[in-house]
Amino acid sequence: MKWTKDDFMISDDILLMNLDTVLHMLSETYWAKDRTKETVEKSIKNSISFGMYNKDKQIGFARVVTDKAVFSWILDVVIDEDYRRNGLGQWFMECILGHPEIKYTRFALATKDAHEFYKKFNFKENDCMTRGLIVE
Repeated sequence: MKWTKDDFMISDDILLMNLDTVLHMLSETYWAKDRTKETVEKSIKNSISFGMYNKDKQIGFARVVTDKAVFSWILDVVIDEDYRRNGLGQWFMECILGHPEIKYTRFALATKDAHEFYKKFNFKENDCMTRGLIVE
């Protein structure tokens, strides 16, 4: 799948992924800072992985672990610091949640600090998951 908006594109084509860029973005997060390149590469291959691009530069990454029938777990959502706070994160999530292979599944994710952002997409705090949000 591919979505475009102005000079930006979101794609689930892992051949477009820049592994070094993804590794760098994840290394600046609290949840994935210690992942090895091999681990990141394996996680990309074993998930539905999404890249966000400004022209040819990768500026975002996210992935979904799913059975494509019932359940999808959104992970590793990150956008380059220089591109934040201009609506790209919201568009990124809309594309992920609307992906035809998973849009009818039940979504979950975990976050320590972005609860308000994800509530825009009907995620709610769930007591059975530590720091978790789940969409109903």
